[in-house]
Amino acid sequence: MGVVAPNGNNIIDFWDNVVNGRSAAAPIVRFNAEHFKTRFASQISNFDPTLHLERNDIKRGDLYTQYALVAAGQAIADSGFDLSSMSPFDVGVIFGSAQGGMETFEQQLREYDATDHAPHFNPFFIPKTLINMASGLISIKYGFMGVNFTTVTACASSNTAIMEALNYIRFGKAKVIITGGSDAPVTEASIGGYNALKALSTRNDDPTAASRPFDVDRDGFVMGEGAGVLVLEEYEHARARGAKIYAEVAGAAMTSDAYHITATHPEGLGAIHAMKSALHDAGLNKEDIGFLNAHATSTPVGDLSEAKGIHAVYGDSKHLFVSASKSITGHLLGAAGAIEAIIAVKTITDGVIPPTINTHTIDPNIPAGLQIVTGDALEHPVNAAMSNTFGFGGHNGVVVLKKI
Repeated sequence: MGVVAPNGNNIIDFWDNVVNGRSAAAPIVRFNAEHFKTRFASQISNFDPTLHLERNDIKRGDLYTQYALVAAGQAIADSGFDLSSMSPFDVGVIFGSAQGGMETFEQQLREYDATDHAPHFNPFFIPKTLINMASGLISIKYGFMGVNFTTVTACASSNTAIMEALNYIRFGKAKVIITGGSDAPVTEASIGGYNALKALSTRNDDPTAASRPFDVDRDGFVMGEGAGVLVLEEYEHARARGAKIYAEVAGAAMTSDAYHITATHPEGLGAIHAMKSALHDAGLNKEDIGFLNAHATSTPVGDLSEAKGIHAVYGDSKHLFVSASKSITGHLLGAAGAIEAIIAVKTITDGVIPPTINTHTIDPNIPAGLQIVTGDALEHPVNAAMSNTFGFGGHNGVVVLKKI
């Protein structure tokens, strides 16, 4: 596994900050946000690509691609597999992103406008903005010649990528797949656009307390950025080389709400079917799931519909603990699923469930039977975990992981 996130640029720091509920939300420093309704975000700090990437990787890659390459480098090193002992056609990359090179796109249009519309575009303009370029550059950098494509399902993009990676390995079309997602949406157009949708919190006086999933006073999500990468490998292949195995991707499923371009189904119908289908795909019962990382972005509509859906599937389960890690990390859009899959894996390996921070008074409309972990982290064994992601356009992606 590998991670570049607002809460840490490696797995150790990231997990420590998540378990201890340390929010990374702070005033925006990447541009002047003085006139924006939302003037804060969860931004990555202390990121120096020159410490990790070659000059050409930086030159031809947007920030979202740089995040992806660094996280992929961590994950590949952590996996310990040696490409020289394998066919390069047995290793693929399936990667997610919601927005791709948004920063490059904005920068180039500003420069175009500043030069009286003289068309002096950077030769890397098009490649840097393409949403598939993170997967392409990971493949190029490491020589992986197997399946290679990008999934785009808004905020469900990296869960979609994980599901596709799982299935390609199941179908015998790959031995190893690098998967996950990346986005760098702390830009003027992204913040301004999400403000126009009234999707972001405007709690400018207290950014670290702004993301409060399930709380009665929630007012929108906190924008985040980064990348999460997981190396998926066929089990017998991993065993044969003595790989370190954290967990099994046991099952996954996708559905569509077919309801609205941005809002989730009010009763969570698509989410309910996705959760049930993912359980079925994993060959597990609802009683087997000890932890559920909710999509819960801290929006009034989305949190409520998801809570209804979780309760419809699990009822007043005493086995299930629910947490919303976006309260800590912010919402990393296309990277959210990968980041949260890593969190789910860590709950299994460490037996610690991170808290939902800033949630002080649970919305009375949230089903009372849900055991939402608030306050401090909970030490509790987890044998199997579910991770939910839902995206604009009605995309529902659910991944189930379990202990080996």
